[in-house]
Order: sequence, then C-alpha cells, then structure tokens
Amino acid sequence: MSLTKYQSKRNFAVSPEPSGKTENKKQAAKGKLLYVIQKHRATQLHYDFRLEFEGVLLSWAVPKGPSLDPSVKRLAMQVEDHPKDYANFEGVIPEGEYGGGTVMVWDSGTWTPESPDISAALAKGDLKFTLHGKKLNGSWVLVRTRGFGSKAKTSWLLIKHRDQFASTEDVTVEEPRSAISGKLLAQIAQDNGGDPERAATGDPVPSKKRAARATK
Repeated sequence: MSLTKYQSKRNFAVSPEPSGKTENKKQAAKGKLLYVIQKHRATQLHYDFRLEFEGVLLSWAVPKGPSLDPSVKRLAMQVEDHPKDYANFEGVIPEGEYGGGTVMVWDSGTWTPESPDISAALAKGDLKFTLHGKKLNGSWVLVRTRGFGSKAKTSWLLIKHRDQFASTEDVTVEEPRSAISGKLLAQIAQDNGGDPERAATGDPVPSKKRAARATK
C-alpha cells in the first residue's frame, strides 16, 4: 500500500489535510482496524468510505452514501489510499485544491474482516466485513463490478447484509451530524473559513422524526 498518489494530488502548504508523512499517534484499540466515513461536499456531495489495511485507509467514494437496506446496492468508486490520520480530519479543503470543499467525519469506529484473507478478498473483488461504528454496524460487503474502460477495476458496490442492524430508514437523512463534533456541514464550513451556503446544500432538511427527538 502506498500514499504516493494521495500526496501527489495535494499541496499541503495550502490544504489542512494530513500529509501522511508522520506516524499517526492516535490508534484504534489494540487488534482493531479503523473505519471511518467522511461526508464531503466538494463539487458534488458524496461519502468517503474508508477501511484501515496495511497501514493506510483503503478508500471508496460513495455518491449516495451508505444504505441500511439490503435490497439497495450503492455504487462505491475506489480512490487513492489515504493516511490513517485522515480518519480524524474534519474541516475545509480550500477551493481550487483537489477535493475543495467541506469535510465531516460522519461515522467512525472499527471494522472486522469476515473474509479470512483480506488481500485475497480484495483481489477477488468480494470483501465481507463487520462494522462497529457510531451509526453503521453489522455485516456488509464490498463487491467489485465490471465497470467500463478505466473504471473496470475501481467500480464497486457497497451492500448491507440482512441482520439486526438492517433497516429501511435513510440513515444519511436521519443522522446528518458529525460523529465527533455534532455539527452539520454548514457549521463546519462556518467555523473553518469555508462556504456555509454551499456546504448547507449537503445538509438534509430536518425530518419530523428528528425534530421530535430534538425537542425531547
């Protein structure tokens, strides 16, 4: 696993993103692998799904975000590996830089592989795993699809398995706030010199269910 592609795309003199050139001091509990989803309002809103493996965060961009419904298959485009300390990054990437926009740590936790050989499962394009997050839990799978042209090796599907954590609830709408700060995208942009109006387009309209919870 290499961070060369990640580092070549970014100007760390401008972007507050971690360079990955120093060791990450904040580790998951011993024997645990980091898992994080970052909600990212760049050119388009998407969710960056990341799993720690061999010293980096394997990363997939999920345009519509994860679904708890096993009947829903969400497109997940594999992107460059990210450094482990990226799991704690929440803030604003300056406009004009790669990925310019507001980033939220939408969910975080650890993951456990269900596939006995992670490298073999990735090569095969069928990685089964269990998430232990603040919002997402239970059994999931990433399955590589055929794709077209240059996307043949990067196009995957993220699918929830049927278990006690499966649901038809839209978790991206019902749980819109940061897992570490409790903020919405607009608030993160406001606090970090970004564009709150643009970031707010990634914040869902409050539902009756969440409004009722907020008044309790």
